[in-house]
Amino acid sequence: MGRGKIEIKKIENATNRQVTYSKRKAGIMKKAKELTVLCDAQVSIIMFSNTGKFSEYCSPDTDTKKIFDRYQQATGINLWDAQYEKMQNTMNHLKDINHNLRREIRQRMGEDLDGMDIMDLRVLEQNLDEALKNVRQRKYHVIHTQTETYKKKLKNSQEAHKTLINELEMNDEHPVYGFVEDPNSYDGTLALANGGNHMYAMRIQPNQPNLNGMGFGLHDLRLA
Repeated sequence: MGRGKIEIKKIENATNRQVTYSKRKAGIMKKAKELTVLCDAQVSIIMFSNTGKFSEYCSPDTDTKKIFDRYQQATGINLWDAQYEKMQNTMNHLKDINHNLRREIRQRMGEDLDGMDIMDLRVLEQNLDEALKNVRQRKYHVIHTQTETYKKKLKNSQEAHKTLINELEMNDEHPVYGFVEDPNSYDGTLALANGGNHMYAMRIQPNQPNLNGMGFGLHDLRLA
């Protein structure tokens, strides 16, 4: 028994519609390949599903552009005229916008004022006043921001200076004692530099004379 005749109408169920589309698309692509091989035909197929998914097939010995060119030659229909005209209109519109913007810039610089009537000049004056107002507001904002930043830096510097002064005062309240053999030597100079700014010198001499020959010399005891 043969299959029953199927009524050709839109399939309402979305799932069934997608399944049918996938099966029949595969069948059409298969037939196109068979026509290309069996009949040496140039075949091009472009398909879009209802979800926007794109599919195509083109014979291996040609491409889609060549197929379109042959179509235009065979039918006398130019496929690109409408698109070209649309692109030309868009380009002309952009040129007009660019020309008007350049003229407005020149007018804001005090140039190309010929041909402007009193109303145009008043509008230009208002635009310049508004622009000047915006520039001044931005300038004052930048000045305020920089001033606050400098104030914070100055405050930090003052606090650091105050901390150093307190540390120096604490060092003066707690002097450091140490022996310095020779204040003119490198070690003595280093001790003076690291130990303090007030040194009190006292001389120590051994009581036993025979200790002088054992490597003990005079030492300076200095109070910082």
